[in-house]
Amino acid sequence: MGNIRTSFVKRTSKELIEIHQGVFTTDFDENKKLVAEKSTVSTKHLRNKIAGYVTRLVKQQQAEM
Repeated sequence: MGNIRTSFVKRTSKELIEIHQGVFTTDFDENKKLVAEKSTVSTKHLRNKIAGYVTRLVKQQQAEM
């Protein structure tokens, strides 16, 4: 069983990747800082969820190539 993420986390992550193409990497800690800079997320918990999903999406994109 995998993690279940809310639609807000998924939508925000996908929007950040589309708007800021090439900025995010497969490093969670770096993505965490970028999410804090480039979005208006209010809580640390939500920021970490979004950064984790962004990292997962970037890894999936690299695997497809």
